Amino acid sequence: MISSPSDPAEALAAAVQEYQQQNDVGALLDRVQAIARTTEATRLLEISAPYRELPEVVIPVYERVVAERPSDAQAMVVLANAYWLTGRGADVVGELASRAITADAGNRGAWHLWALAEPNPRARMERWRTVTTTFPADQLARAALADNAVSLAGAEHDPDALDLAVRTYESLWAEANRAEERRALEETITKLKGWVL
Repeated sequence: MISSPSDPAEALAAAVQEYQQQNDVGALLDRVQAIARTTEATRLLEISAPYRELPEVVIPVYERVVAERPSDAQAMVVLANAYWLTGRGADVVGELASRAITADAGNRGAWHLWALAEPNPRARMERWRTVTTTFPADQLARAALADNAVSLAGAEHDPDALDLAVRTYESLWAEANRAEERRALEETITKLKGWVL
Protein backbone atom coordinates (compact mmCIF):
# COMPACT_ATOMS: atom_id res chain seq x y z
CA MET A 1 0.00 0.00 0.00
CA ILE A 2 1.24 3.48 -0.90
CA SER A 3 1.70 5.71 2.14
CA SER A 4 -0.48 8.83 2.18
CA PRO A 5 1.36 12.13 1.70
CA SER A 6 0.46 14.98 4.05
CA ASP A 7 -0.58 17.34 1.23
CA PRO A 8 -4.25 16.59 0.40
CA ALA A 9 -3.72 16.99 -3.37
CA GLU A 10 -0.82 14.53 -3.30
CA ALA A 11 -2.77 12.18 -1.03
CA LEU A 12 -5.73 12.21 -3.41
CA ALA A 13 -3.51 11.64 -6.45
CA ALA A 14 -1.83 8.71 -4.66
CA ALA A 15 -5.20 7.23 -3.68
CA VAL A 16 -6.49 7.42 -7.26
CA GLN A 17 -3.25 5.96 -8.62
CA GLU A 18 -3.47 3.02 -6.23
CA TYR A 19 -7.13 2.52 -7.16
CA GLN A 20 -6.25 2.44 -10.85
CA GLN A 21 -3.61 -0.23 -10.15
CA GLN A 22 -5.54 -2.39 -7.67
CA ASN A 23 -9.20 -1.59 -8.43
CA ASP A 24 -10.08 -1.64 -4.71
CA VAL A 25 -13.04 0.73 -4.56
CA GLY A 26 -13.46 0.32 -0.80
CA ALA A 27 -9.89 1.42 -0.13
CA LEU A 28 -10.32 4.42 -2.44
CA LEU A 29 -13.54 5.48 -0.73
CA ASP A 30 -11.91 5.17 2.71
CA ARG A 31 -8.94 7.26 1.65
CA VAL A 32 -11.00 9.94 -0.08
CA GLN A 33 -13.32 10.17 2.94
CA ALA A 34 -10.29 10.61 5.21
CA ILE A 35 -8.94 13.38 2.96
CA ALA A 36 -12.38 15.03 2.82
CA ARG A 37 -12.71 15.05 6.62
CA THR A 38 -9.52 17.05 7.04
CA THR A 39 -9.66 19.37 4.01
CA GLU A 40 -11.63 22.61 3.71
CA ALA A 41 -14.43 22.48 1.12
CA THR A 42 -13.00 25.02 -1.34
CA ARG A 43 -9.62 23.28 -1.35
CA LEU A 44 -11.32 19.90 -1.63
CA LEU A 45 -13.21 21.01 -4.74
CA GLU A 46 -9.99 22.34 -6.23
CA ILE A 47 -7.94 19.17 -5.69
CA SER A 48 -10.75 16.83 -6.78
CA ALA A 49 -11.46 18.64 -10.08
CA PRO A 50 -9.13 16.40 -12.15
CA TYR A 51 -11.14 13.36 -10.97
CA ARG A 52 -14.65 14.66 -11.68
CA GLU A 53 -15.29 11.67 -13.98
CA LEU A 54 -14.73 9.23 -11.11
CA PRO A 55 -17.88 8.86 -8.99
CA GLU A 56 -15.74 7.02 -6.43
CA VAL A 57 -13.99 10.36 -5.80
CA VAL A 58 -16.91 12.69 -6.49
CA ILE A 59 -19.29 11.07 -4.00
CA PRO A 60 -17.20 11.34 -0.81
CA VAL A 61 -15.90 14.77 -1.81
CA TYR A 62 -19.32 16.21 -2.54
CA GLU A 63 -20.94 14.55 0.46
CA ARG A 64 -18.49 16.56 2.55
CA VAL A 65 -19.06 19.75 0.53
CA VAL A 66 -22.86 19.47 0.74
CA ALA A 67 -22.63 18.81 4.49
CA GLU A 68 -20.51 21.96 4.90
CA ARG A 69 -22.52 24.06 2.40
CA PRO A 70 -26.15 22.92 2.73
CA SER A 71 -27.44 25.62 0.35
CA ASP A 72 -24.88 25.03 -2.44
CA ALA A 73 -27.23 23.95 -5.25
CA GLN A 74 -24.46 23.12 -7.71
CA ALA A 75 -22.70 20.85 -5.21
CA MET A 76 -26.00 19.06 -4.58
CA VAL A 77 -26.49 18.60 -8.34
CA VAL A 78 -23.00 17.15 -8.78
CA LEU A 79 -23.57 14.76 -5.87
CA ALA A 80 -27.05 13.77 -7.08
CA ASN A 81 -25.67 13.11 -10.57
CA ALA A 82 -22.91 10.88 -9.17
CA TYR A 83 -25.51 9.03 -7.11
CA TRP A 84 -27.65 8.59 -10.24
CA LEU A 85 -24.74 7.28 -12.29
CA THR A 86 -23.88 4.72 -9.61
CA GLY A 87 -27.48 3.57 -9.12
CA ARG A 88 -27.82 4.97 -5.62
CA GLY A 89 -31.60 5.26 -5.95
CA ALA A 90 -34.27 7.59 -7.24
CA ASP A 91 -35.39 8.60 -3.75
CA VAL A 92 -31.94 9.87 -2.73
CA VAL A 93 -31.37 11.59 -6.08
CA GLY A 94 -34.84 13.16 -6.08
CA GLU A 95 -34.43 14.46 -2.53
CA LEU A 96 -31.09 16.10 -3.35
CA ALA A 97 -32.46 17.55 -6.60
CA SER A 98 -35.46 19.00 -4.75
CA ARG A 99 -33.14 20.58 -2.18
CA ALA A 100 -31.04 22.05 -4.99
CA ILE A 101 -34.15 23.52 -6.66
CA THR A 102 -35.15 25.10 -3.36
CA ALA A 103 -31.65 26.58 -3.00
CA ASP A 104 -31.48 27.80 -6.62
CA ALA A 105 -34.60 27.56 -8.78
CA GLY A 106 -32.54 28.55 -11.83
CA ASN A 107 -30.29 25.48 -11.72
CA ARG A 108 -31.42 23.43 -14.72
CA GLY A 109 -29.33 20.45 -13.71
CA ALA A 110 -31.34 20.19 -10.51
CA TRP A 111 -34.60 20.24 -12.46
CA HIS A 112 -33.33 17.57 -14.87
CA LEU A 113 -32.34 15.25 -12.02
CA TRP A 114 -35.66 15.93 -10.28
CA ALA A 115 -37.51 14.81 -13.41
CA LEU A 116 -35.24 11.81 -14.04
CA ALA A 117 -35.65 10.57 -10.48
CA GLU A 118 -39.44 10.19 -10.70
CA PRO A 119 -40.16 6.44 -10.97
CA ASN A 120 -43.78 6.70 -12.14
CA PRO A 121 -43.86 7.10 -15.98
CA ARG A 122 -46.84 9.49 -16.07
CA ALA A 123 -45.54 11.59 -13.19
CA ARG A 124 -42.08 11.62 -14.82
CA MET A 125 -43.59 12.91 -18.07
CA GLU A 126 -45.40 15.63 -16.10
CA ARG A 127 -42.17 16.58 -14.36
CA TRP A 128 -40.47 16.96 -17.74
CA ARG A 129 -43.41 19.10 -18.83
CA THR A 130 -42.81 21.30 -15.76
CA VAL A 131 -39.11 21.59 -16.66
CA THR A 132 -39.95 22.63 -20.22
CA THR A 133 -42.41 25.22 -18.92
CA THR A 134 -39.80 26.56 -16.52
CA PHE A 135 -37.06 26.55 -19.20
CA PRO A 136 -38.81 26.85 -22.60
CA ALA A 137 -35.53 27.02 -24.56
CA ASP A 138 -34.14 23.84 -22.97
CA GLN A 139 -34.07 21.48 -25.95
CA LEU A 140 -32.70 18.58 -23.90
CA ALA A 141 -35.67 18.82 -21.53
CA ARG A 142 -38.07 19.02 -24.45
CA ALA A 143 -36.50 15.93 -26.03
CA ALA A 144 -36.83 14.12 -22.69
CA LEU A 145 -40.47 15.22 -22.48
CA ALA A 146 -41.13 13.87 -25.98
CA ASP A 147 -39.30 10.59 -25.27
CA ASN A 148 -41.21 10.08 -22.03
CA ALA A 149 -44.51 10.91 -23.74
CA VAL A 150 -43.77 8.32 -26.45
CA SER A 151 -43.03 5.69 -23.80
CA LEU A 152 -46.24 6.49 -21.96
CA ALA A 153 -48.30 6.53 -25.18
CA GLY A 154 -46.97 3.09 -26.11
CA ALA A 155 -47.32 1.55 -22.67
CA GLU A 156 -50.75 2.95 -21.83
CA HIS A 157 -52.21 3.50 -25.33
CA ASP A 158 -52.59 7.18 -24.43
CA PRO A 159 -53.47 9.38 -27.45
CA ASP A 160 -52.91 12.60 -25.48
CA ALA A 161 -49.36 11.55 -24.63
CA LEU A 162 -48.78 10.64 -28.28
CA ASP A 163 -50.05 14.06 -29.37
CA LEU A 164 -47.77 15.74 -26.83
CA ALA A 165 -44.80 13.76 -28.17
CA VAL A 166 -45.53 14.69 -31.79
CA ARG A 167 -46.04 18.38 -30.97
CA THR A 168 -42.83 18.46 -28.93
CA TYR A 169 -40.78 16.72 -31.64
CA GLU A 170 -42.24 19.14 -34.21
CA SER A 171 -41.11 22.10 -32.11
CA LEU A 172 -37.63 20.61 -31.94
CA TRP A 173 -37.68 20.02 -35.71
CA ALA A 174 -38.57 23.68 -36.27
CA GLU A 175 -35.45 24.71 -34.35
CA ALA A 176 -33.07 22.09 -35.75
CA ASN A 177 -30.13 23.51 -37.70
CA ARG A 178 -28.40 20.34 -38.90
CA ALA A 179 -29.85 18.37 -41.83
CA GLU A 180 -29.26 14.99 -40.16
CA GLU A 181 -31.04 16.15 -37.02
CA ARG A 182 -34.00 17.38 -39.06
CA ARG A 183 -34.15 14.07 -40.98
CA ALA A 184 -34.09 12.02 -37.76
CA LEU A 185 -36.87 14.14 -36.27
CA GLU A 186 -38.92 13.91 -39.48
CA GLU A 187 -38.63 10.11 -39.44
CA THR A 188 -39.68 9.98 -35.79
CA ILE A 189 -42.64 12.31 -36.35
CA THR A 190 -43.81 10.36 -39.42
CA LYS A 191 -43.58 7.07 -37.55
CA LEU A 192 -45.49 8.43 -34.54
CA LYS A 193 -48.23 9.92 -36.73
CA GLY A 194 -48.75 6.40 -38.10
CA TRP A 195 -49.33 4.86 -34.68
CA VAL A 196 -52.76 3.47 -34.00
CA LEU A 197 -53.50 3.32 -30.28
